Amino acid sequence: CDWSSDVCSSDLLNNREHIMSTERTLSIIKPDGVTRSLIGTVIERFESQSLKVVAAKLQQLTTEQAQEFYGVHKERPFYNDLVKYMTSGPVLTMVLEGENAVLQNRTIMGATNPAEAAEGTIRRDFAESIEANRFLKIANSNIHNENGDIIKSQYLRDNSVIIVGA
Repeated sequence: CDWSSDVCSSDLLNNREHIMSTERTLSIIKPDGVTRSLIGTVIERFESQSLKVVAAKLQQLTTEQAQEFYGVHKERPFYNDLVKYMTSGPVLTMVLEGENAVLQNRTIMGATNPAEAAEGTIRRDFAESIEANRFLKIANSNIHNENGDIIKSQYLRDNSVIIVGA
């Protein structure tokens, strides 16, 4: 097949088996990661695995934002401490884009318990303990709706964020 051929190119483009889907996922560097000056290191880890940061915002979360985002945990005993922690300092919210971004994000992060995380993962290398494993919050889902449009995170709602390619 000659790549300059219109027939060959259109055949490949129309065959979904040959086209890999690109996903976007939300990742948040929590206050201790920001305070420990690990933003560049974390971004380098993602980029070295072909995940591209297409939006980012350094911000101080309000109590209401943290309560809304972690609302799924409202009945859990750690909920109030989590909300307090997430509002204790600035966070970096990022939209990562790439092939299988959700799975890649999970893999790069490693197991929740740093002692069980694989060598070279962010949690293994930087989390101090499972109790102090507050380093990153991963939204482990695709952040597109059924039409393929990116869903604006509550953390990325204002005009101060530029989403590349959106």
